[in-house]
Amino acid sequence: MHERSSVSELATSLRAELNRYSPGGKLPSSRALVERYRVSPVTVTRALAQLSAEGLVVTRPGAGAFRAEPRERAVETGDTSWQEVALSADTATELVPRSVDASGVLVTLSAPPPGVIEFNGGYLHPSLQPERAMAAALARAGRRPGAWGRPPTDGLPELREWFAREIGGTVTAADVLVTGGGQPAIATALRALAPPGTPVLVESPTYPGMLAVARAAGLRPVPVPADADGVRPELLEAAFRATGARVFVCQPLFQNPTGAVLDPERRRAVVRIARAAGAFVVEDDFARLLVHEDAGPLPAPLAAADPDGVVVHVRSLTKPTSPSLRVGALAARGPVLERLRAIQVVDSFFVPRPLQETALELVGSPAWSRHLRAVSQELKDRRTAMAGALAHVLPELVLPHIAAGGYQLWLRLPDTLPEAALLAGALRAGVAVAPGRPYFSAEPPAGHIRLSFAGVAGRAEIAEGVRRLRTAVDELTG
Repeated sequence: MHERSSVSELATSLRAELNRYSPGGKLPSSRALVERYRVSPVTVTRALAQLSAEGLVVTRPGAGAFRAEPRERAVETGDTSWQEVALSADTATELVPRSVDASGVLVTLSAPPPGVIEFNGGYLHPSLQPERAMAAALARAGRRPGAWGRPPTDGLPELREWFAREIGGTVTAADVLVTGGGQPAIATALRALAPPGTPVLVESPTYPGMLAVARAAGLRPVPVPADADGVRPELLEAAFRATGARVFVCQPLFQNPTGAVLDPERRRAVVRIARAAGAFVVEDDFARLLVHEDAGPLPAPLAAADPDGVVVHVRSLTKPTSPSLRVGALAARGPVLERLRAIQVVDSFFVPRPLQETALELVGSPAWSRHLRAVSQELKDRRTAMAGALAHVLPELVLPHIAAGGYQLWLRLPDTLPEAALLAGALRAGVAVAPGRPYFSAEPPAGHIRLSFAGVAGRAEIAEGVRRLRTAVDELTG
């Protein structure tokens, strides 16, 4: 059983038994709960912490856990209906409404209910995360002199140097800003490069988090169709000409959700077309460290061969490590770097130094390369297992491309299988999948789903998840 499921189930059981104790009454000891429910001490501790956060239990170090005193009646809720007018008062003067739809992002951030297989995740399963290496790095970082002091606003020089070496080419530490992960870096880049109300060109389909960031900034995402070789240059050029956009956001390597890798000729064309349009390319290089074992040599980032400063490069350590190691980088050249720096300072001052020190310790340790090799092999094995299971069990779902990197497969649904109905049916069958609709900035050409193989426990769970998805399809088409 997953630790997360165990904690949730134990908390549910203890919550149901609380009425057996009077307010202030002592609950059984942790040891007794371990023996009764056959769970680990860590599970008991986390379940009690959850009940404590809900105000149902009070824990006293050295004494145990006690039922909390009843809460006083909740204060009457105020009338917030006035906010609807206030938030929409300037809609008539806005070119693009700034209401934020985070549903496409929350699908990959929210854990499914206990017992539901997580095909909708966007992060590595705990068994794939370098937990011991991160714990050791955190311990070493905490012993560094000044570890809790104020860091340079641009980031630790050694960490900026490491990111610059990873990007390659002629990129130097002076071109790099350390950020609080990839998502804030994209938000900073879009705010720096495009004023509210203007268009921003995006791949179609593309990452919903980027679309949400663009719309929250008052920008208008304009889709540029892509195929198995990435964005189509002739359509990108036409989109720049038709819209007057000054920004194009792309994921040239193992694109989310399709897994496409931008063709070498197209890579040169994209930078050339943007330069001719007087525009920037925001390169989201999120999956470079999620390469599969059987992939060939990877193309260098667009930023590595960009002396003119057309490319603003984004990358992060979060995807190949843990959702909580939120450390990333922005790289840019020319006057735009100062604007990026100013926006980041205004928004967040700096990335906490202990987090930067931990990241630096981690990537500098021998455990780092071992972890990347293990993830590379495991992702390849999981990709193969999921693609094989889908071909055997669900041949009617079209899998146009199988990438040698990333953590997802992108499936086209037959016209007879409604996307929304399949999502609901899959959840009833015990498997959570990501809908395709949020990946399109305009009307999608067909129904799609995205399946992640990174957030599950292993290949056995992949096989079971595909079987459950078959059950959902049969329920809708039988």
